[in-house]
Amino acid sequence: MHVKDLLDLKGKVIVVTGGSGQYGKCLVEGLAEAGGTVITTSRDIGSAEQTAAAFQERGLKVFPLELDQGLPESVTAFRERLVSEFEKLDVFVNNAVSRPMKGYKAPIDQFSESMRVNATGMMDLLRQMTELIISSGGGSVINIASMMGMKGPDLSNYEGTNMGDLPPDYFFHNAGLINISRFMAKMHAGKNIRFNCISPGGLFNHQPRPFLDNYCKKVPMRRMANQDDIKGLAVLLASEAGAYINGENILMDGGLNA
Repeated sequence: MHVKDLLDLKGKVIVVTGGSGQYGKCLVEGLAEAGGTVITTSRDIGSAEQTAAAFQERGLKVFPLELDQGLPESVTAFRERLVSEFEKLDVFVNNAVSRPMKGYKAPIDQFSESMRVNATGMMDLLRQMTELIISSGGGSVINIASMMGMKGPDLSNYEGTNMGDLPPDYFFHNAGLINISRFMAKMHAGKNIRFNCISPGGLFNHQPRPFLDNYCKKVPMRRMANQDDIKGLAVLLASEAGAYINGENILMDGGLNA
């Protein structure tokens, strides 16, 4: 098969949760540009509709659906609507994350709320989307974690800023996403479904200059990630070009942790 055909997502139905977020928009854009029909989700349907409308103006096939992964009834309703309106699912990009914990010393109930959404709710959604992909004939699951799930924090990045009070739930959640990808790959062997994880480094978002200077001088590429950097990797893992990649975590950090 020609490499352009291997990377073509035409005819694929793809769900990207949290598609209005920073990396979420990059993922939606790249997968739609590769020809996929992309459903972007948010618990705020207005946000999903705004994101979808912006991409539709460019002729991309992006559609909004409401989903709150912290509510089991919302997850079930989302699956039913997905089947009703799109009939199948080929690719699930597990990107949404709630950030209720504001720092290391935050009240412990904020950690509990994070686990309700990011652990229990995520697992409910992951299992349901996995079942739908298998019943559709197979496909790909892409979990979006972070390099923070692989490494402890480099607190020197925050010198000269007021950004250094880091929430532990984010590190806990992303480490779990990396290993649940391996677990699911083994649990569903022989079912024509692949599970992989992308662990990005920081995405440029006009952070304070001291942080940018501290961070970028440690990156061999001398910059943070931009909006295009994750797109090709997501298309690879979603497409037939990545058909023999399974159970992997790919660190995308410009060489920061090399």
